[in-house]
Amino acid sequence: MGKKVLLITGDAVEALEVYYPYYRLLEAGIEAVIASPEKKVLHTVIHDFIGWDTYTEKAGYLLESHLSFKEVNPEEYDGLVIPGGRAPEYIRLDKDIERIVGHFLSHDKPVGAICHAVLVLAALQDHSYFEGKTMTAYTACKPDVEHLGATYTENTLHVDGKLVSGHAWPDLPGFMREFLQLLNT
Repeated sequence: MGKKVLLITGDAVEALEVYYPYYRLLEAGIEAVIASPEKKVLHTVIHDFIGWDTYTEKAGYLLESHLSFKEVNPEEYDGLVIPGGRAPEYIRLDKDIERIVGHFLSHDKPVGAICHAVLVLAALQDHSYFEGKTMTAYTACKPDVEHLGATYTENTLHVDGKLVSGHAWPDLPGFMREFLQLLNT
């Protein structure tokens, strides 16, 4: 039986941070399933730095999710990827997030969190998964990493146990290389 990875996201997900992992997983022969609060066509966004002190946002591609969070049985999956963008701001409020993400952490399955994905992790009730860990995220999310009880590293890519964290979309090649390595061990 082949590997299966869940990607959890919603509207305003950063386009590269969802499409790159999705297609990279498919390319590796891994079943990739996209879940969102409701099964629907999602609106992605494109974040870039164009002379501002922070990123700008433009509308991106449309992306269909395969199932809703309430339909997710996390036991069916070998790993989890949480893309960034603005989606983590509100998907973290979904009542099923604790059940889904908590399963991967408590069963020591690979979890990939990039950019603003730490907002989802910070919403969990149990932060003990992160005590003594080191991770990275988008610079503005440093307080959220520290709120978890983890140590923030300015490295743009970091692996600590089964947790792969990345700073932003330019780090996707290394992020997915490390995630796939964990998934296949």
